[in-house]
Amino acid sequence: MSTAAEVRTAPSPAQLRRRALRHLASPVSVLTVSHGGRLHGTTVSTVTTVSLTPLILGACLKSGSVLAELAVAEGRFAVNVLGGDQGPVARWFADSSRPDGARQFDGLPWTSAPYADAPLLEGALAHYACRVTECVRVGDHEVLLGQVVHAATGEGAPLLSFAGGLFAGALQPAPDA
Repeated sequence: MSTAAEVRTAPSPAQLRRRALRHLASPVSVLTVSHGGRLHGTTVSTVTTVSLTPLILGACLKSGSVLAELAVAEGRFAVNVLGGDQGPVARWFADSSRPDGARQFDGLPWTSAPYADAPLLEGALAHYACRVTECVRVGDHEVLLGQVVHAATGEGAPLLSFAGGLFAGALQPAPDA
């Protein structure tokens, strides 16, 4: 006979879907905005190319996101694609208890993005300054779309989100066979 401690319930379909989604490896970025002198940043693991001509990026944010609200009001934002050594930066901008406004950037070296005035974080693998083209609610998220008006790249391996953790992505070519 089983005791209560030995009885395990099967995961629900929603739990199984969420577990499966965590196995989509994705680069980690910090979106930033400057609106009316207020700076804000947030970590995201879903930034993708939506169009090449014109070059448009899409970023998925939780509904009610402060960053989406400020970016839409300002009409522009920046994307900082983090490097493998920037796990602490990703965790900082994912922490809802961090200070608001410019104080959340204290101690982090950054410059203002051309066009967007949003913070570009030093050490990022790539920076994109974007003009907001649209913000669309999809389910429980908002998809912020922005046309790239300025881009710059650096060197190094990406910071990746996979299975609930952050990993420095050492890029190795896949075998041919």
